[in-house]
Order: sequence, then C-alpha cells, then structure tokens
Amino acid sequence: MSDTVSRTIKCRTEADTLKLAEALADRVPAGRLIALEGDLGAGKSTLARAFIRARLHDPEAEVPSPTFTLVQTYGCDDGVEVWHADLYRLTDPEEAFELGLDEARDEAICLIEWPDRMPQDWWVGALTVRLTIGERGERTVVLSGDARWQPLVEGLEA
Repeated sequence: MSDTVSRTIKCRTEADTLKLAEALADRVPAGRLIALEGDLGAGKSTLARAFIRARLHDPEAEVPSPTFTLVQTYGCDDGVEVWHADLYRLTDPEEAFELGLDEARDEAICLIEWPDRMPQDWWVGALTVRLTIGERGERTVVLSGDARWQPLVEGLEA
C-alpha cells in the first residue's frame, strides 16, 4: 500500500478549473496546507480565488492577489480562516516566519503559491496542486499528497 495518493484531472475550460476549486473548498478541513505549483499564468491565483469565494459562500467576493501584500486572510462562516500567500518575492525561506504562516498552518487552511520558497519541512502533510497549461489552453491539474488526502482526492471531479 502506497503512502501517497495522486490524481490527475483535466480541466478543459476555466469553468472546469473553478468547479474543481469549489469542490476542493467544500472538502478541505482546517489545519491543512495546499501548495499551489505551476508556471506564471498556469492558474494558481484563479484556483485560489475560486476556492476562497466558495469558502466565503460569495461568488462576487473581492479576492485580491497577494502578490504585493504576500498574504491575504479571510474569515469564513464556519470560523475557519483561509490564508492565501504568494511567496514569489521571498528571497529566503525563513522570511515565511515573518508572515505568520507557521502559526496559521495549524488552524487555518493555507493556500500557498510558490511553495518552494517556504521552509522545506513545511511541505510535510501538504496537498500539492500542480497546474500546467496545454497547447489549447486546457489545464492539467495533478493533486498529490500523503494518505490523509486520499478520501478528498478520490472524490474530486472536474
């Protein structure tokens, strides 16, 4: 039996990507880290915004990119906070501590763009969501994590 789980989902349209993000939002419990990987323009922010709007139950909620602020936080109806971080501008993994992510990750849902810029041991237990763009603009989303993510990953559909 494998200690990891992986699933590939094809999103032919942006609407498919939004639907996947909404399905994730409905299933991810507090205290989980989601590492969003992909090249510039792959759809990390789009997926994160849809996830946050779904958690807020507000499809029109303003969800700005944390590119310059580095972190945006959102309080949801169920009392769980969602932290959306864009670590692209960090130059040293230790800078992540200054953002409070080390404390937030125990109780909040943390969506981390450019997770390779955070301390390496923070990856333990994360769900990695890797987005790539095909020739026709379709997205391939690969979800992978340890065994605790298996029920969530197996039940997802785009």
